Amino acid sequence: MLGLCDCNNFFVSCERVFRPDLEGRPVVVLSNNDGCIIARSNEAKALGIKMGTPLFQIRDLIRRENISVFSSNYQLYGDMSQRVMNILRQSAPGIEVYSIDEAFLNLDEMPLEKLQPFARALSARIRREVGIPVSIGISPTKTLAKIASKLCKSYPALKGGCLMYRKQDVEKVLSKFPVGDVWGIGRRICARLNAIGITTALDFYNLPAMAVDSKFTVTGLRTWKELHGEPCIGFEDVQQDRQTVSISRSFAKEMTTLEELDAAISTFTGKVAEKLRKDGLCAEQLGVFILTNRFREDLPQNYQIKTTLFEVATDDTLELSERAAASLRQIFRPGFAYKRAGVIATRLVPKKGVQASFLDTIDRDHRSQLMDIIDNINKVSGNYTVRLASQGAMDQFSTRAMVSRRFTTSWDEILEVKC
Repeated sequence: MLGLCDCNNFFVSCERVFRPDLEGRPVVVLSNNDGCIIARSNEAKALGIKMGTPLFQIRDLIRRENISVFSSNYQLYGDMSQRVMNILRQSAPGIEVYSIDEAFLNLDEMPLEKLQPFARALSARIRREVGIPVSIGISPTKTLAKIASKLCKSYPALKGGCLMYRKQDVEKVLSKFPVGDVWGIGRRICARLNAIGITTALDFYNLPAMAVDSKFTVTGLRTWKELHGEPCIGFEDVQQDRQTVSISRSFAKEMTTLEELDAAISTFTGKVAEKLRKDGLCAEQLGVFILTNRFREDLPQNYQIKTTLFEVATDDTLELSERAAASLRQIFRPGFAYKRAGVIATRLVPKKGVQASFLDTIDRDHRSQLMDIIDNINKVSGNYTVRLASQGAMDQFSTRAMVSRRFTTSWDEILEVKC
């Protein structure tokens, strides 16, 4: 059996842990630059607020319904996610982290009669120790486990844990489950299914295997088999190495000068280098891109990207920043108003396996020690305590006017209790 632990309305739930007064009230969390809705409480969903809705379109609704609005606080969310995942690792024989708020559990060794009590006890423990409500669905396949976890959210009587494996139970749930909400059914497949009268997961489930194989992609057939209880998506309890590390931002206002963009690119590169070191990786290739605002039809449009290769893969902020700055100077075009920029590190290799070069002019050992010292100082004293002169702070390149405090990762912002 496989389980899926899904944190309910995760970003909103993180905010509510430190703001109990928000319970029962509509709450939304915004994307970078406070542009769109990326998380909603159940109360906000009931008001008809859709995922991805631009903030400016619902300002009147926010005032009328007294909706609490938060800027995204990824440091807080990341730390809270780690706390949930740590409990899952302590409780399950195997865990595969799927996203910041989801993880699959390998429960093959657990007796069938213990699965539902296990799920409910684990859900209660996470709520008690972290404060985050979760839904745990257990079923023979990943696709069915996802559906079971969604069932938990709709039925509080399940107490955060749902075991779904009997054929009659599966078919009953699928009969009320929209086919477009099934994991693996994308928009194109959903549109094609709807066109031939397939609207529920059970309709898709009841199609002959030959029809699915001939009319839909390999993914479609795999999903069909998973709905029938045949595992087709493997369980990976060993986390795969990252393929890319990237940082990008849409700016609060357009940037027109090389100096403005240079500070942004330098800051993004420093953050990319920090992530590489944290994951024990080095990059053989670095890309820098800048683009204008495609929604401003009154302004000239431009998109540029430049990649550079390193003879020796690196995680060195100084080396990466120097190359990024050079790339920016090659692609910057005067006369354009740039709205977004980013840095992407690719062709990643483990730091222990980096191939050295006789022609290398950098003292790698000393540079590595320097980077370790900088990381340790910033970890103890706060981000950007030590940084390149060309760098700014990440927050200056995006507008997050309603961000909450980093209650669990910054001593300066720790929760205060008055008694």
